[in-house]
Amino acid sequence: MLTAPEDLARYDTWVKGHVGGSLWQSLEWKAFQEALGREVRIYAVEEGGKIVSSAIVVIDRTSFGLSAWDIPHGPLWHDGETARAFLASIVDRARGERAMTVRCSPSEPLLSPSLQWHPAGRLVYAQVTRMIDLALSEEDILAQMREKGRYNIRVAERNGIVVEQSRDTAVFHRLLRQTGARDAFRIHPEHHYRLFVEKLPGSFLLIARDNEKKPIAGLLGVIWKETGIYYYGAFSYEQRALMAPYLLQWEAMKLCKSRGCASYDLLGIAPSDASPDHPWTGISDFKRKFGGSIITCPPEQQIILRPMAHRLLQLKRAALG
Repeated sequence: MLTAPEDLARYDTWVKGHVGGSLWQSLEWKAFQEALGREVRIYAVEEGGKIVSSAIVVIDRTSFGLSAWDIPHGPLWHDGETARAFLASIVDRARGERAMTVRCSPSEPLLSPSLQWHPAGRLVYAQVTRMIDLALSEEDILAQMREKGRYNIRVAERNGIVVEQSRDTAVFHRLLRQTGARDAFRIHPEHHYRLFVEKLPGSFLLIARDNEKKPIAGLLGVIWKETGIYYYGAFSYEQRALMAPYLLQWEAMKLCKSRGCASYDLLGIAPSDASPDHPWTGISDFKRKFGGSIITCPPEQQIILRPMAHRLLQLKRAALG
C-alpha cells in the first residue's frame, strides 16, 4: 500500500501518464473521498522500482465491521496477467477484512474467470459517456452540435440568461432539491457539494441567473488534466422555457477550453441498447444535442463476498428510500 509522500508522488506521475488514468483513480479524487469521511487506499505492484499495476480503493464502512470496497474506473495496469493476479489479491484482502463486496470498473476487460464477478447493476460510474472535442474552435464546436442544441443556446442568450462562476453551493443545493424531487432521484446533503468545490482540485460551479438575477440553474464540474467533466446539474422546472441548462453547458465547455482542456466529458448516458425506461434516457437525449463522440467501457462488475450481509444491507437501504 502506498502511503509515503515520495510514493504518492510516483503514483501521481504514473496515473497521469497512463492511457487509462482518470479522475477517479487520482490523488485528487482520494482527497475528496477522504474529506467525505471515507477510507481510501492505494495498492500497487512494482517491478524494478516502477509501478506496473495500481488501484485506488474507496472503502465505505457500515455496521458490524462490514464494508464495501470500490475501485472506480480501475484498476490500471500494463500487463493483463499481472493485473488479474493483483486484483485477486485485493479481493483476498477485502475478504479478510470483512468486506461484503468488491466492485471495479476498468477501462478495458480484465476480470479473472476464476473469481465470481457479476454485473453490479448500479448507476454510479458511467459505462457510456459522450465526449466533446474542445480542440476544435468555438465555431466548430457549435457546428458539430445538433441544430436543437445550438438553437436552445441562442434561446437562453436571447432571454438574457447570465452565467457566473460561484462557490455558493447552498444556492446550487436548493436548485438540486427541486430537480431531485421532480425527477424522483436521491441527492446528497449540501456539504457533499460544498466539499466537492472546496476539496477537489479543479472543481468549478456555474450558476445561471435570469434577467431579474434569480438563480434558475447550476452546473458543478471539475477539470482533471486536459479533460473537463460535467458532474452535477440542476435547474428550475418553472423556468425551463428559458433553456438555461443549454447555455450552462456551453459556458462550461468554453471555461474548460480556456483552461487548456482538450475534451469535455458529459459523464454518463444510457447505452445504445438500453430500454426506453432506462433512468438515464431523458438526460441522454439532453446530452445528445451537444454532439460529440460516444465512449464505451466495460460495465461495472462486483464480487459478493458475504451474500447474506449484502442482501440485508440492500433491503435496509431500499426501506429507507
